[in-house]
Amino acid sequence: MRILHINAIHEQKSTGRICKEMSEVARSQGHESLVAYATGPDTVLGYRIGSHADQKRHALLSRLSGKQGYFSKTATEDLIRFMESYEPDVVHLHNLHSNYLHLETLLTWLAVHDIPTVLTLHDCWFYTGKCMHYTQAGCDRWLEGCGSCPQLKEDNPSWFFDRTAEMWRDKKRWFEAIPRLAVIGVSDWITIEARFSFLQRAMILRRIYNWVDPDVFHPRDTRPTRKEIGIENTFVLLGVASSWDDSKGLADWIDLARRLPDDRVLLVGAMPNRSLPSNVHVIPATSDVEELATYYALADVFLNLSEEESFGKVTVEALASGTPAIVYDATANPELVPDRCGRVVTPHDLDALVQAVTSIRQAGGEAFREACVAHAHGTFSMLDRVSDYLNVYTQLQEMKGRDSQWRVHSSPSSFPSITDQTI
Repeated sequence: MRILHINAIHEQKSTGRICKEMSEVARSQGHESLVAYATGPDTVLGYRIGSHADQKRHALLSRLSGKQGYFSKTATEDLIRFMESYEPDVVHLHNLHSNYLHLETLLTWLAVHDIPTVLTLHDCWFYTGKCMHYTQAGCDRWLEGCGSCPQLKEDNPSWFFDRTAEMWRDKKRWFEAIPRLAVIGVSDWITIEARFSFLQRAMILRRIYNWVDPDVFHPRDTRPTRKEIGIENTFVLLGVASSWDDSKGLADWIDLARRLPDDRVLLVGAMPNRSLPSNVHVIPATSDVEELATYYALADVFLNLSEEESFGKVTVEALASGTPAIVYDATANPELVPDRCGRVVTPHDLDALVQAVTSIRQAGGEAFREACVAHAHGTFSMLDRVSDYLNVYTQLQEMKGRDSQWRVHSSPSSFPSITDQTI
């Protein structure tokens, strides 16, 4: 099988690592797999889409026009020519919303040539007008067609115009035209959301969790690192994000640090210019997974205080490293952390948050470590979850010529298996 992934980034950050790992597993099982990407290190196992200058131009035009994914036509036509020469059996779409693709050109080509197409919902962008998340804004306009967007200035901002209704209609038309489309949610939460969107009529709609690499994320001796950063005998609370702001729970982290002055808070990621308590230690964002795995393993408890998580890969990486997690009861967070692996608390309830930290401190890390590792390495097994995707690819290939009304969905009670049903 010849597989082509399309993603904004390759090898780096969450989706970049996911594409790289999927390709590596597929190749180890005798398949061909390449990644087409806009940013990331050069690789012989990939195809670079466009240029940095083109992305900058696309971003500017997007902000001026209010429309994202309507530029970079030449770069996308070059990608099409590459695909015509590569002749993929399956095209797998990941993050397309980084100002590097002309969506109509790409999606129309996939539809006209009846290419088996998989899209993974790493966030909500595929079925909204423009936003990646909408729960904190309390918006459900995506159910019927967007417009009057409450987040017009967020994510990829529009400076002047609200084109979200038009973009929603275009996405609906382009995706519904693809004969063999599979929609994969990375959690039960986002998969169920997709069932209420225009993606509900995809031939396959199911959940496949993201995963962790057990060769990287596992318990390890972190005493040298603890000594190096001066936290040998301190209870350590860890948070990880690409960049920190209140959408990632920064305000609650600051309040929590003030309530627990004897504990050390480590926040990994880019930090804005903001006053922080003295017990907060900021570690710059890193793309070194070994360094990241060390931070997970040295922490006594990991906290994810975001209310908008399609999955929460950082949470699972911490569990795989033997560290219990505390998460907010919102979006996909609670389905990742069973009672034996940590605590789920009401968003912004600082008293409950302090109580959860205290209960884990009193129980001790050994009370959670074995269960955390077993849960993460089992439920979020890289080999098993990538095999799930390979099975989806095979199913799509076998569906050629079938009635477009025939669908394969998995019901919430049967995740992650696929159950045949007509709708």
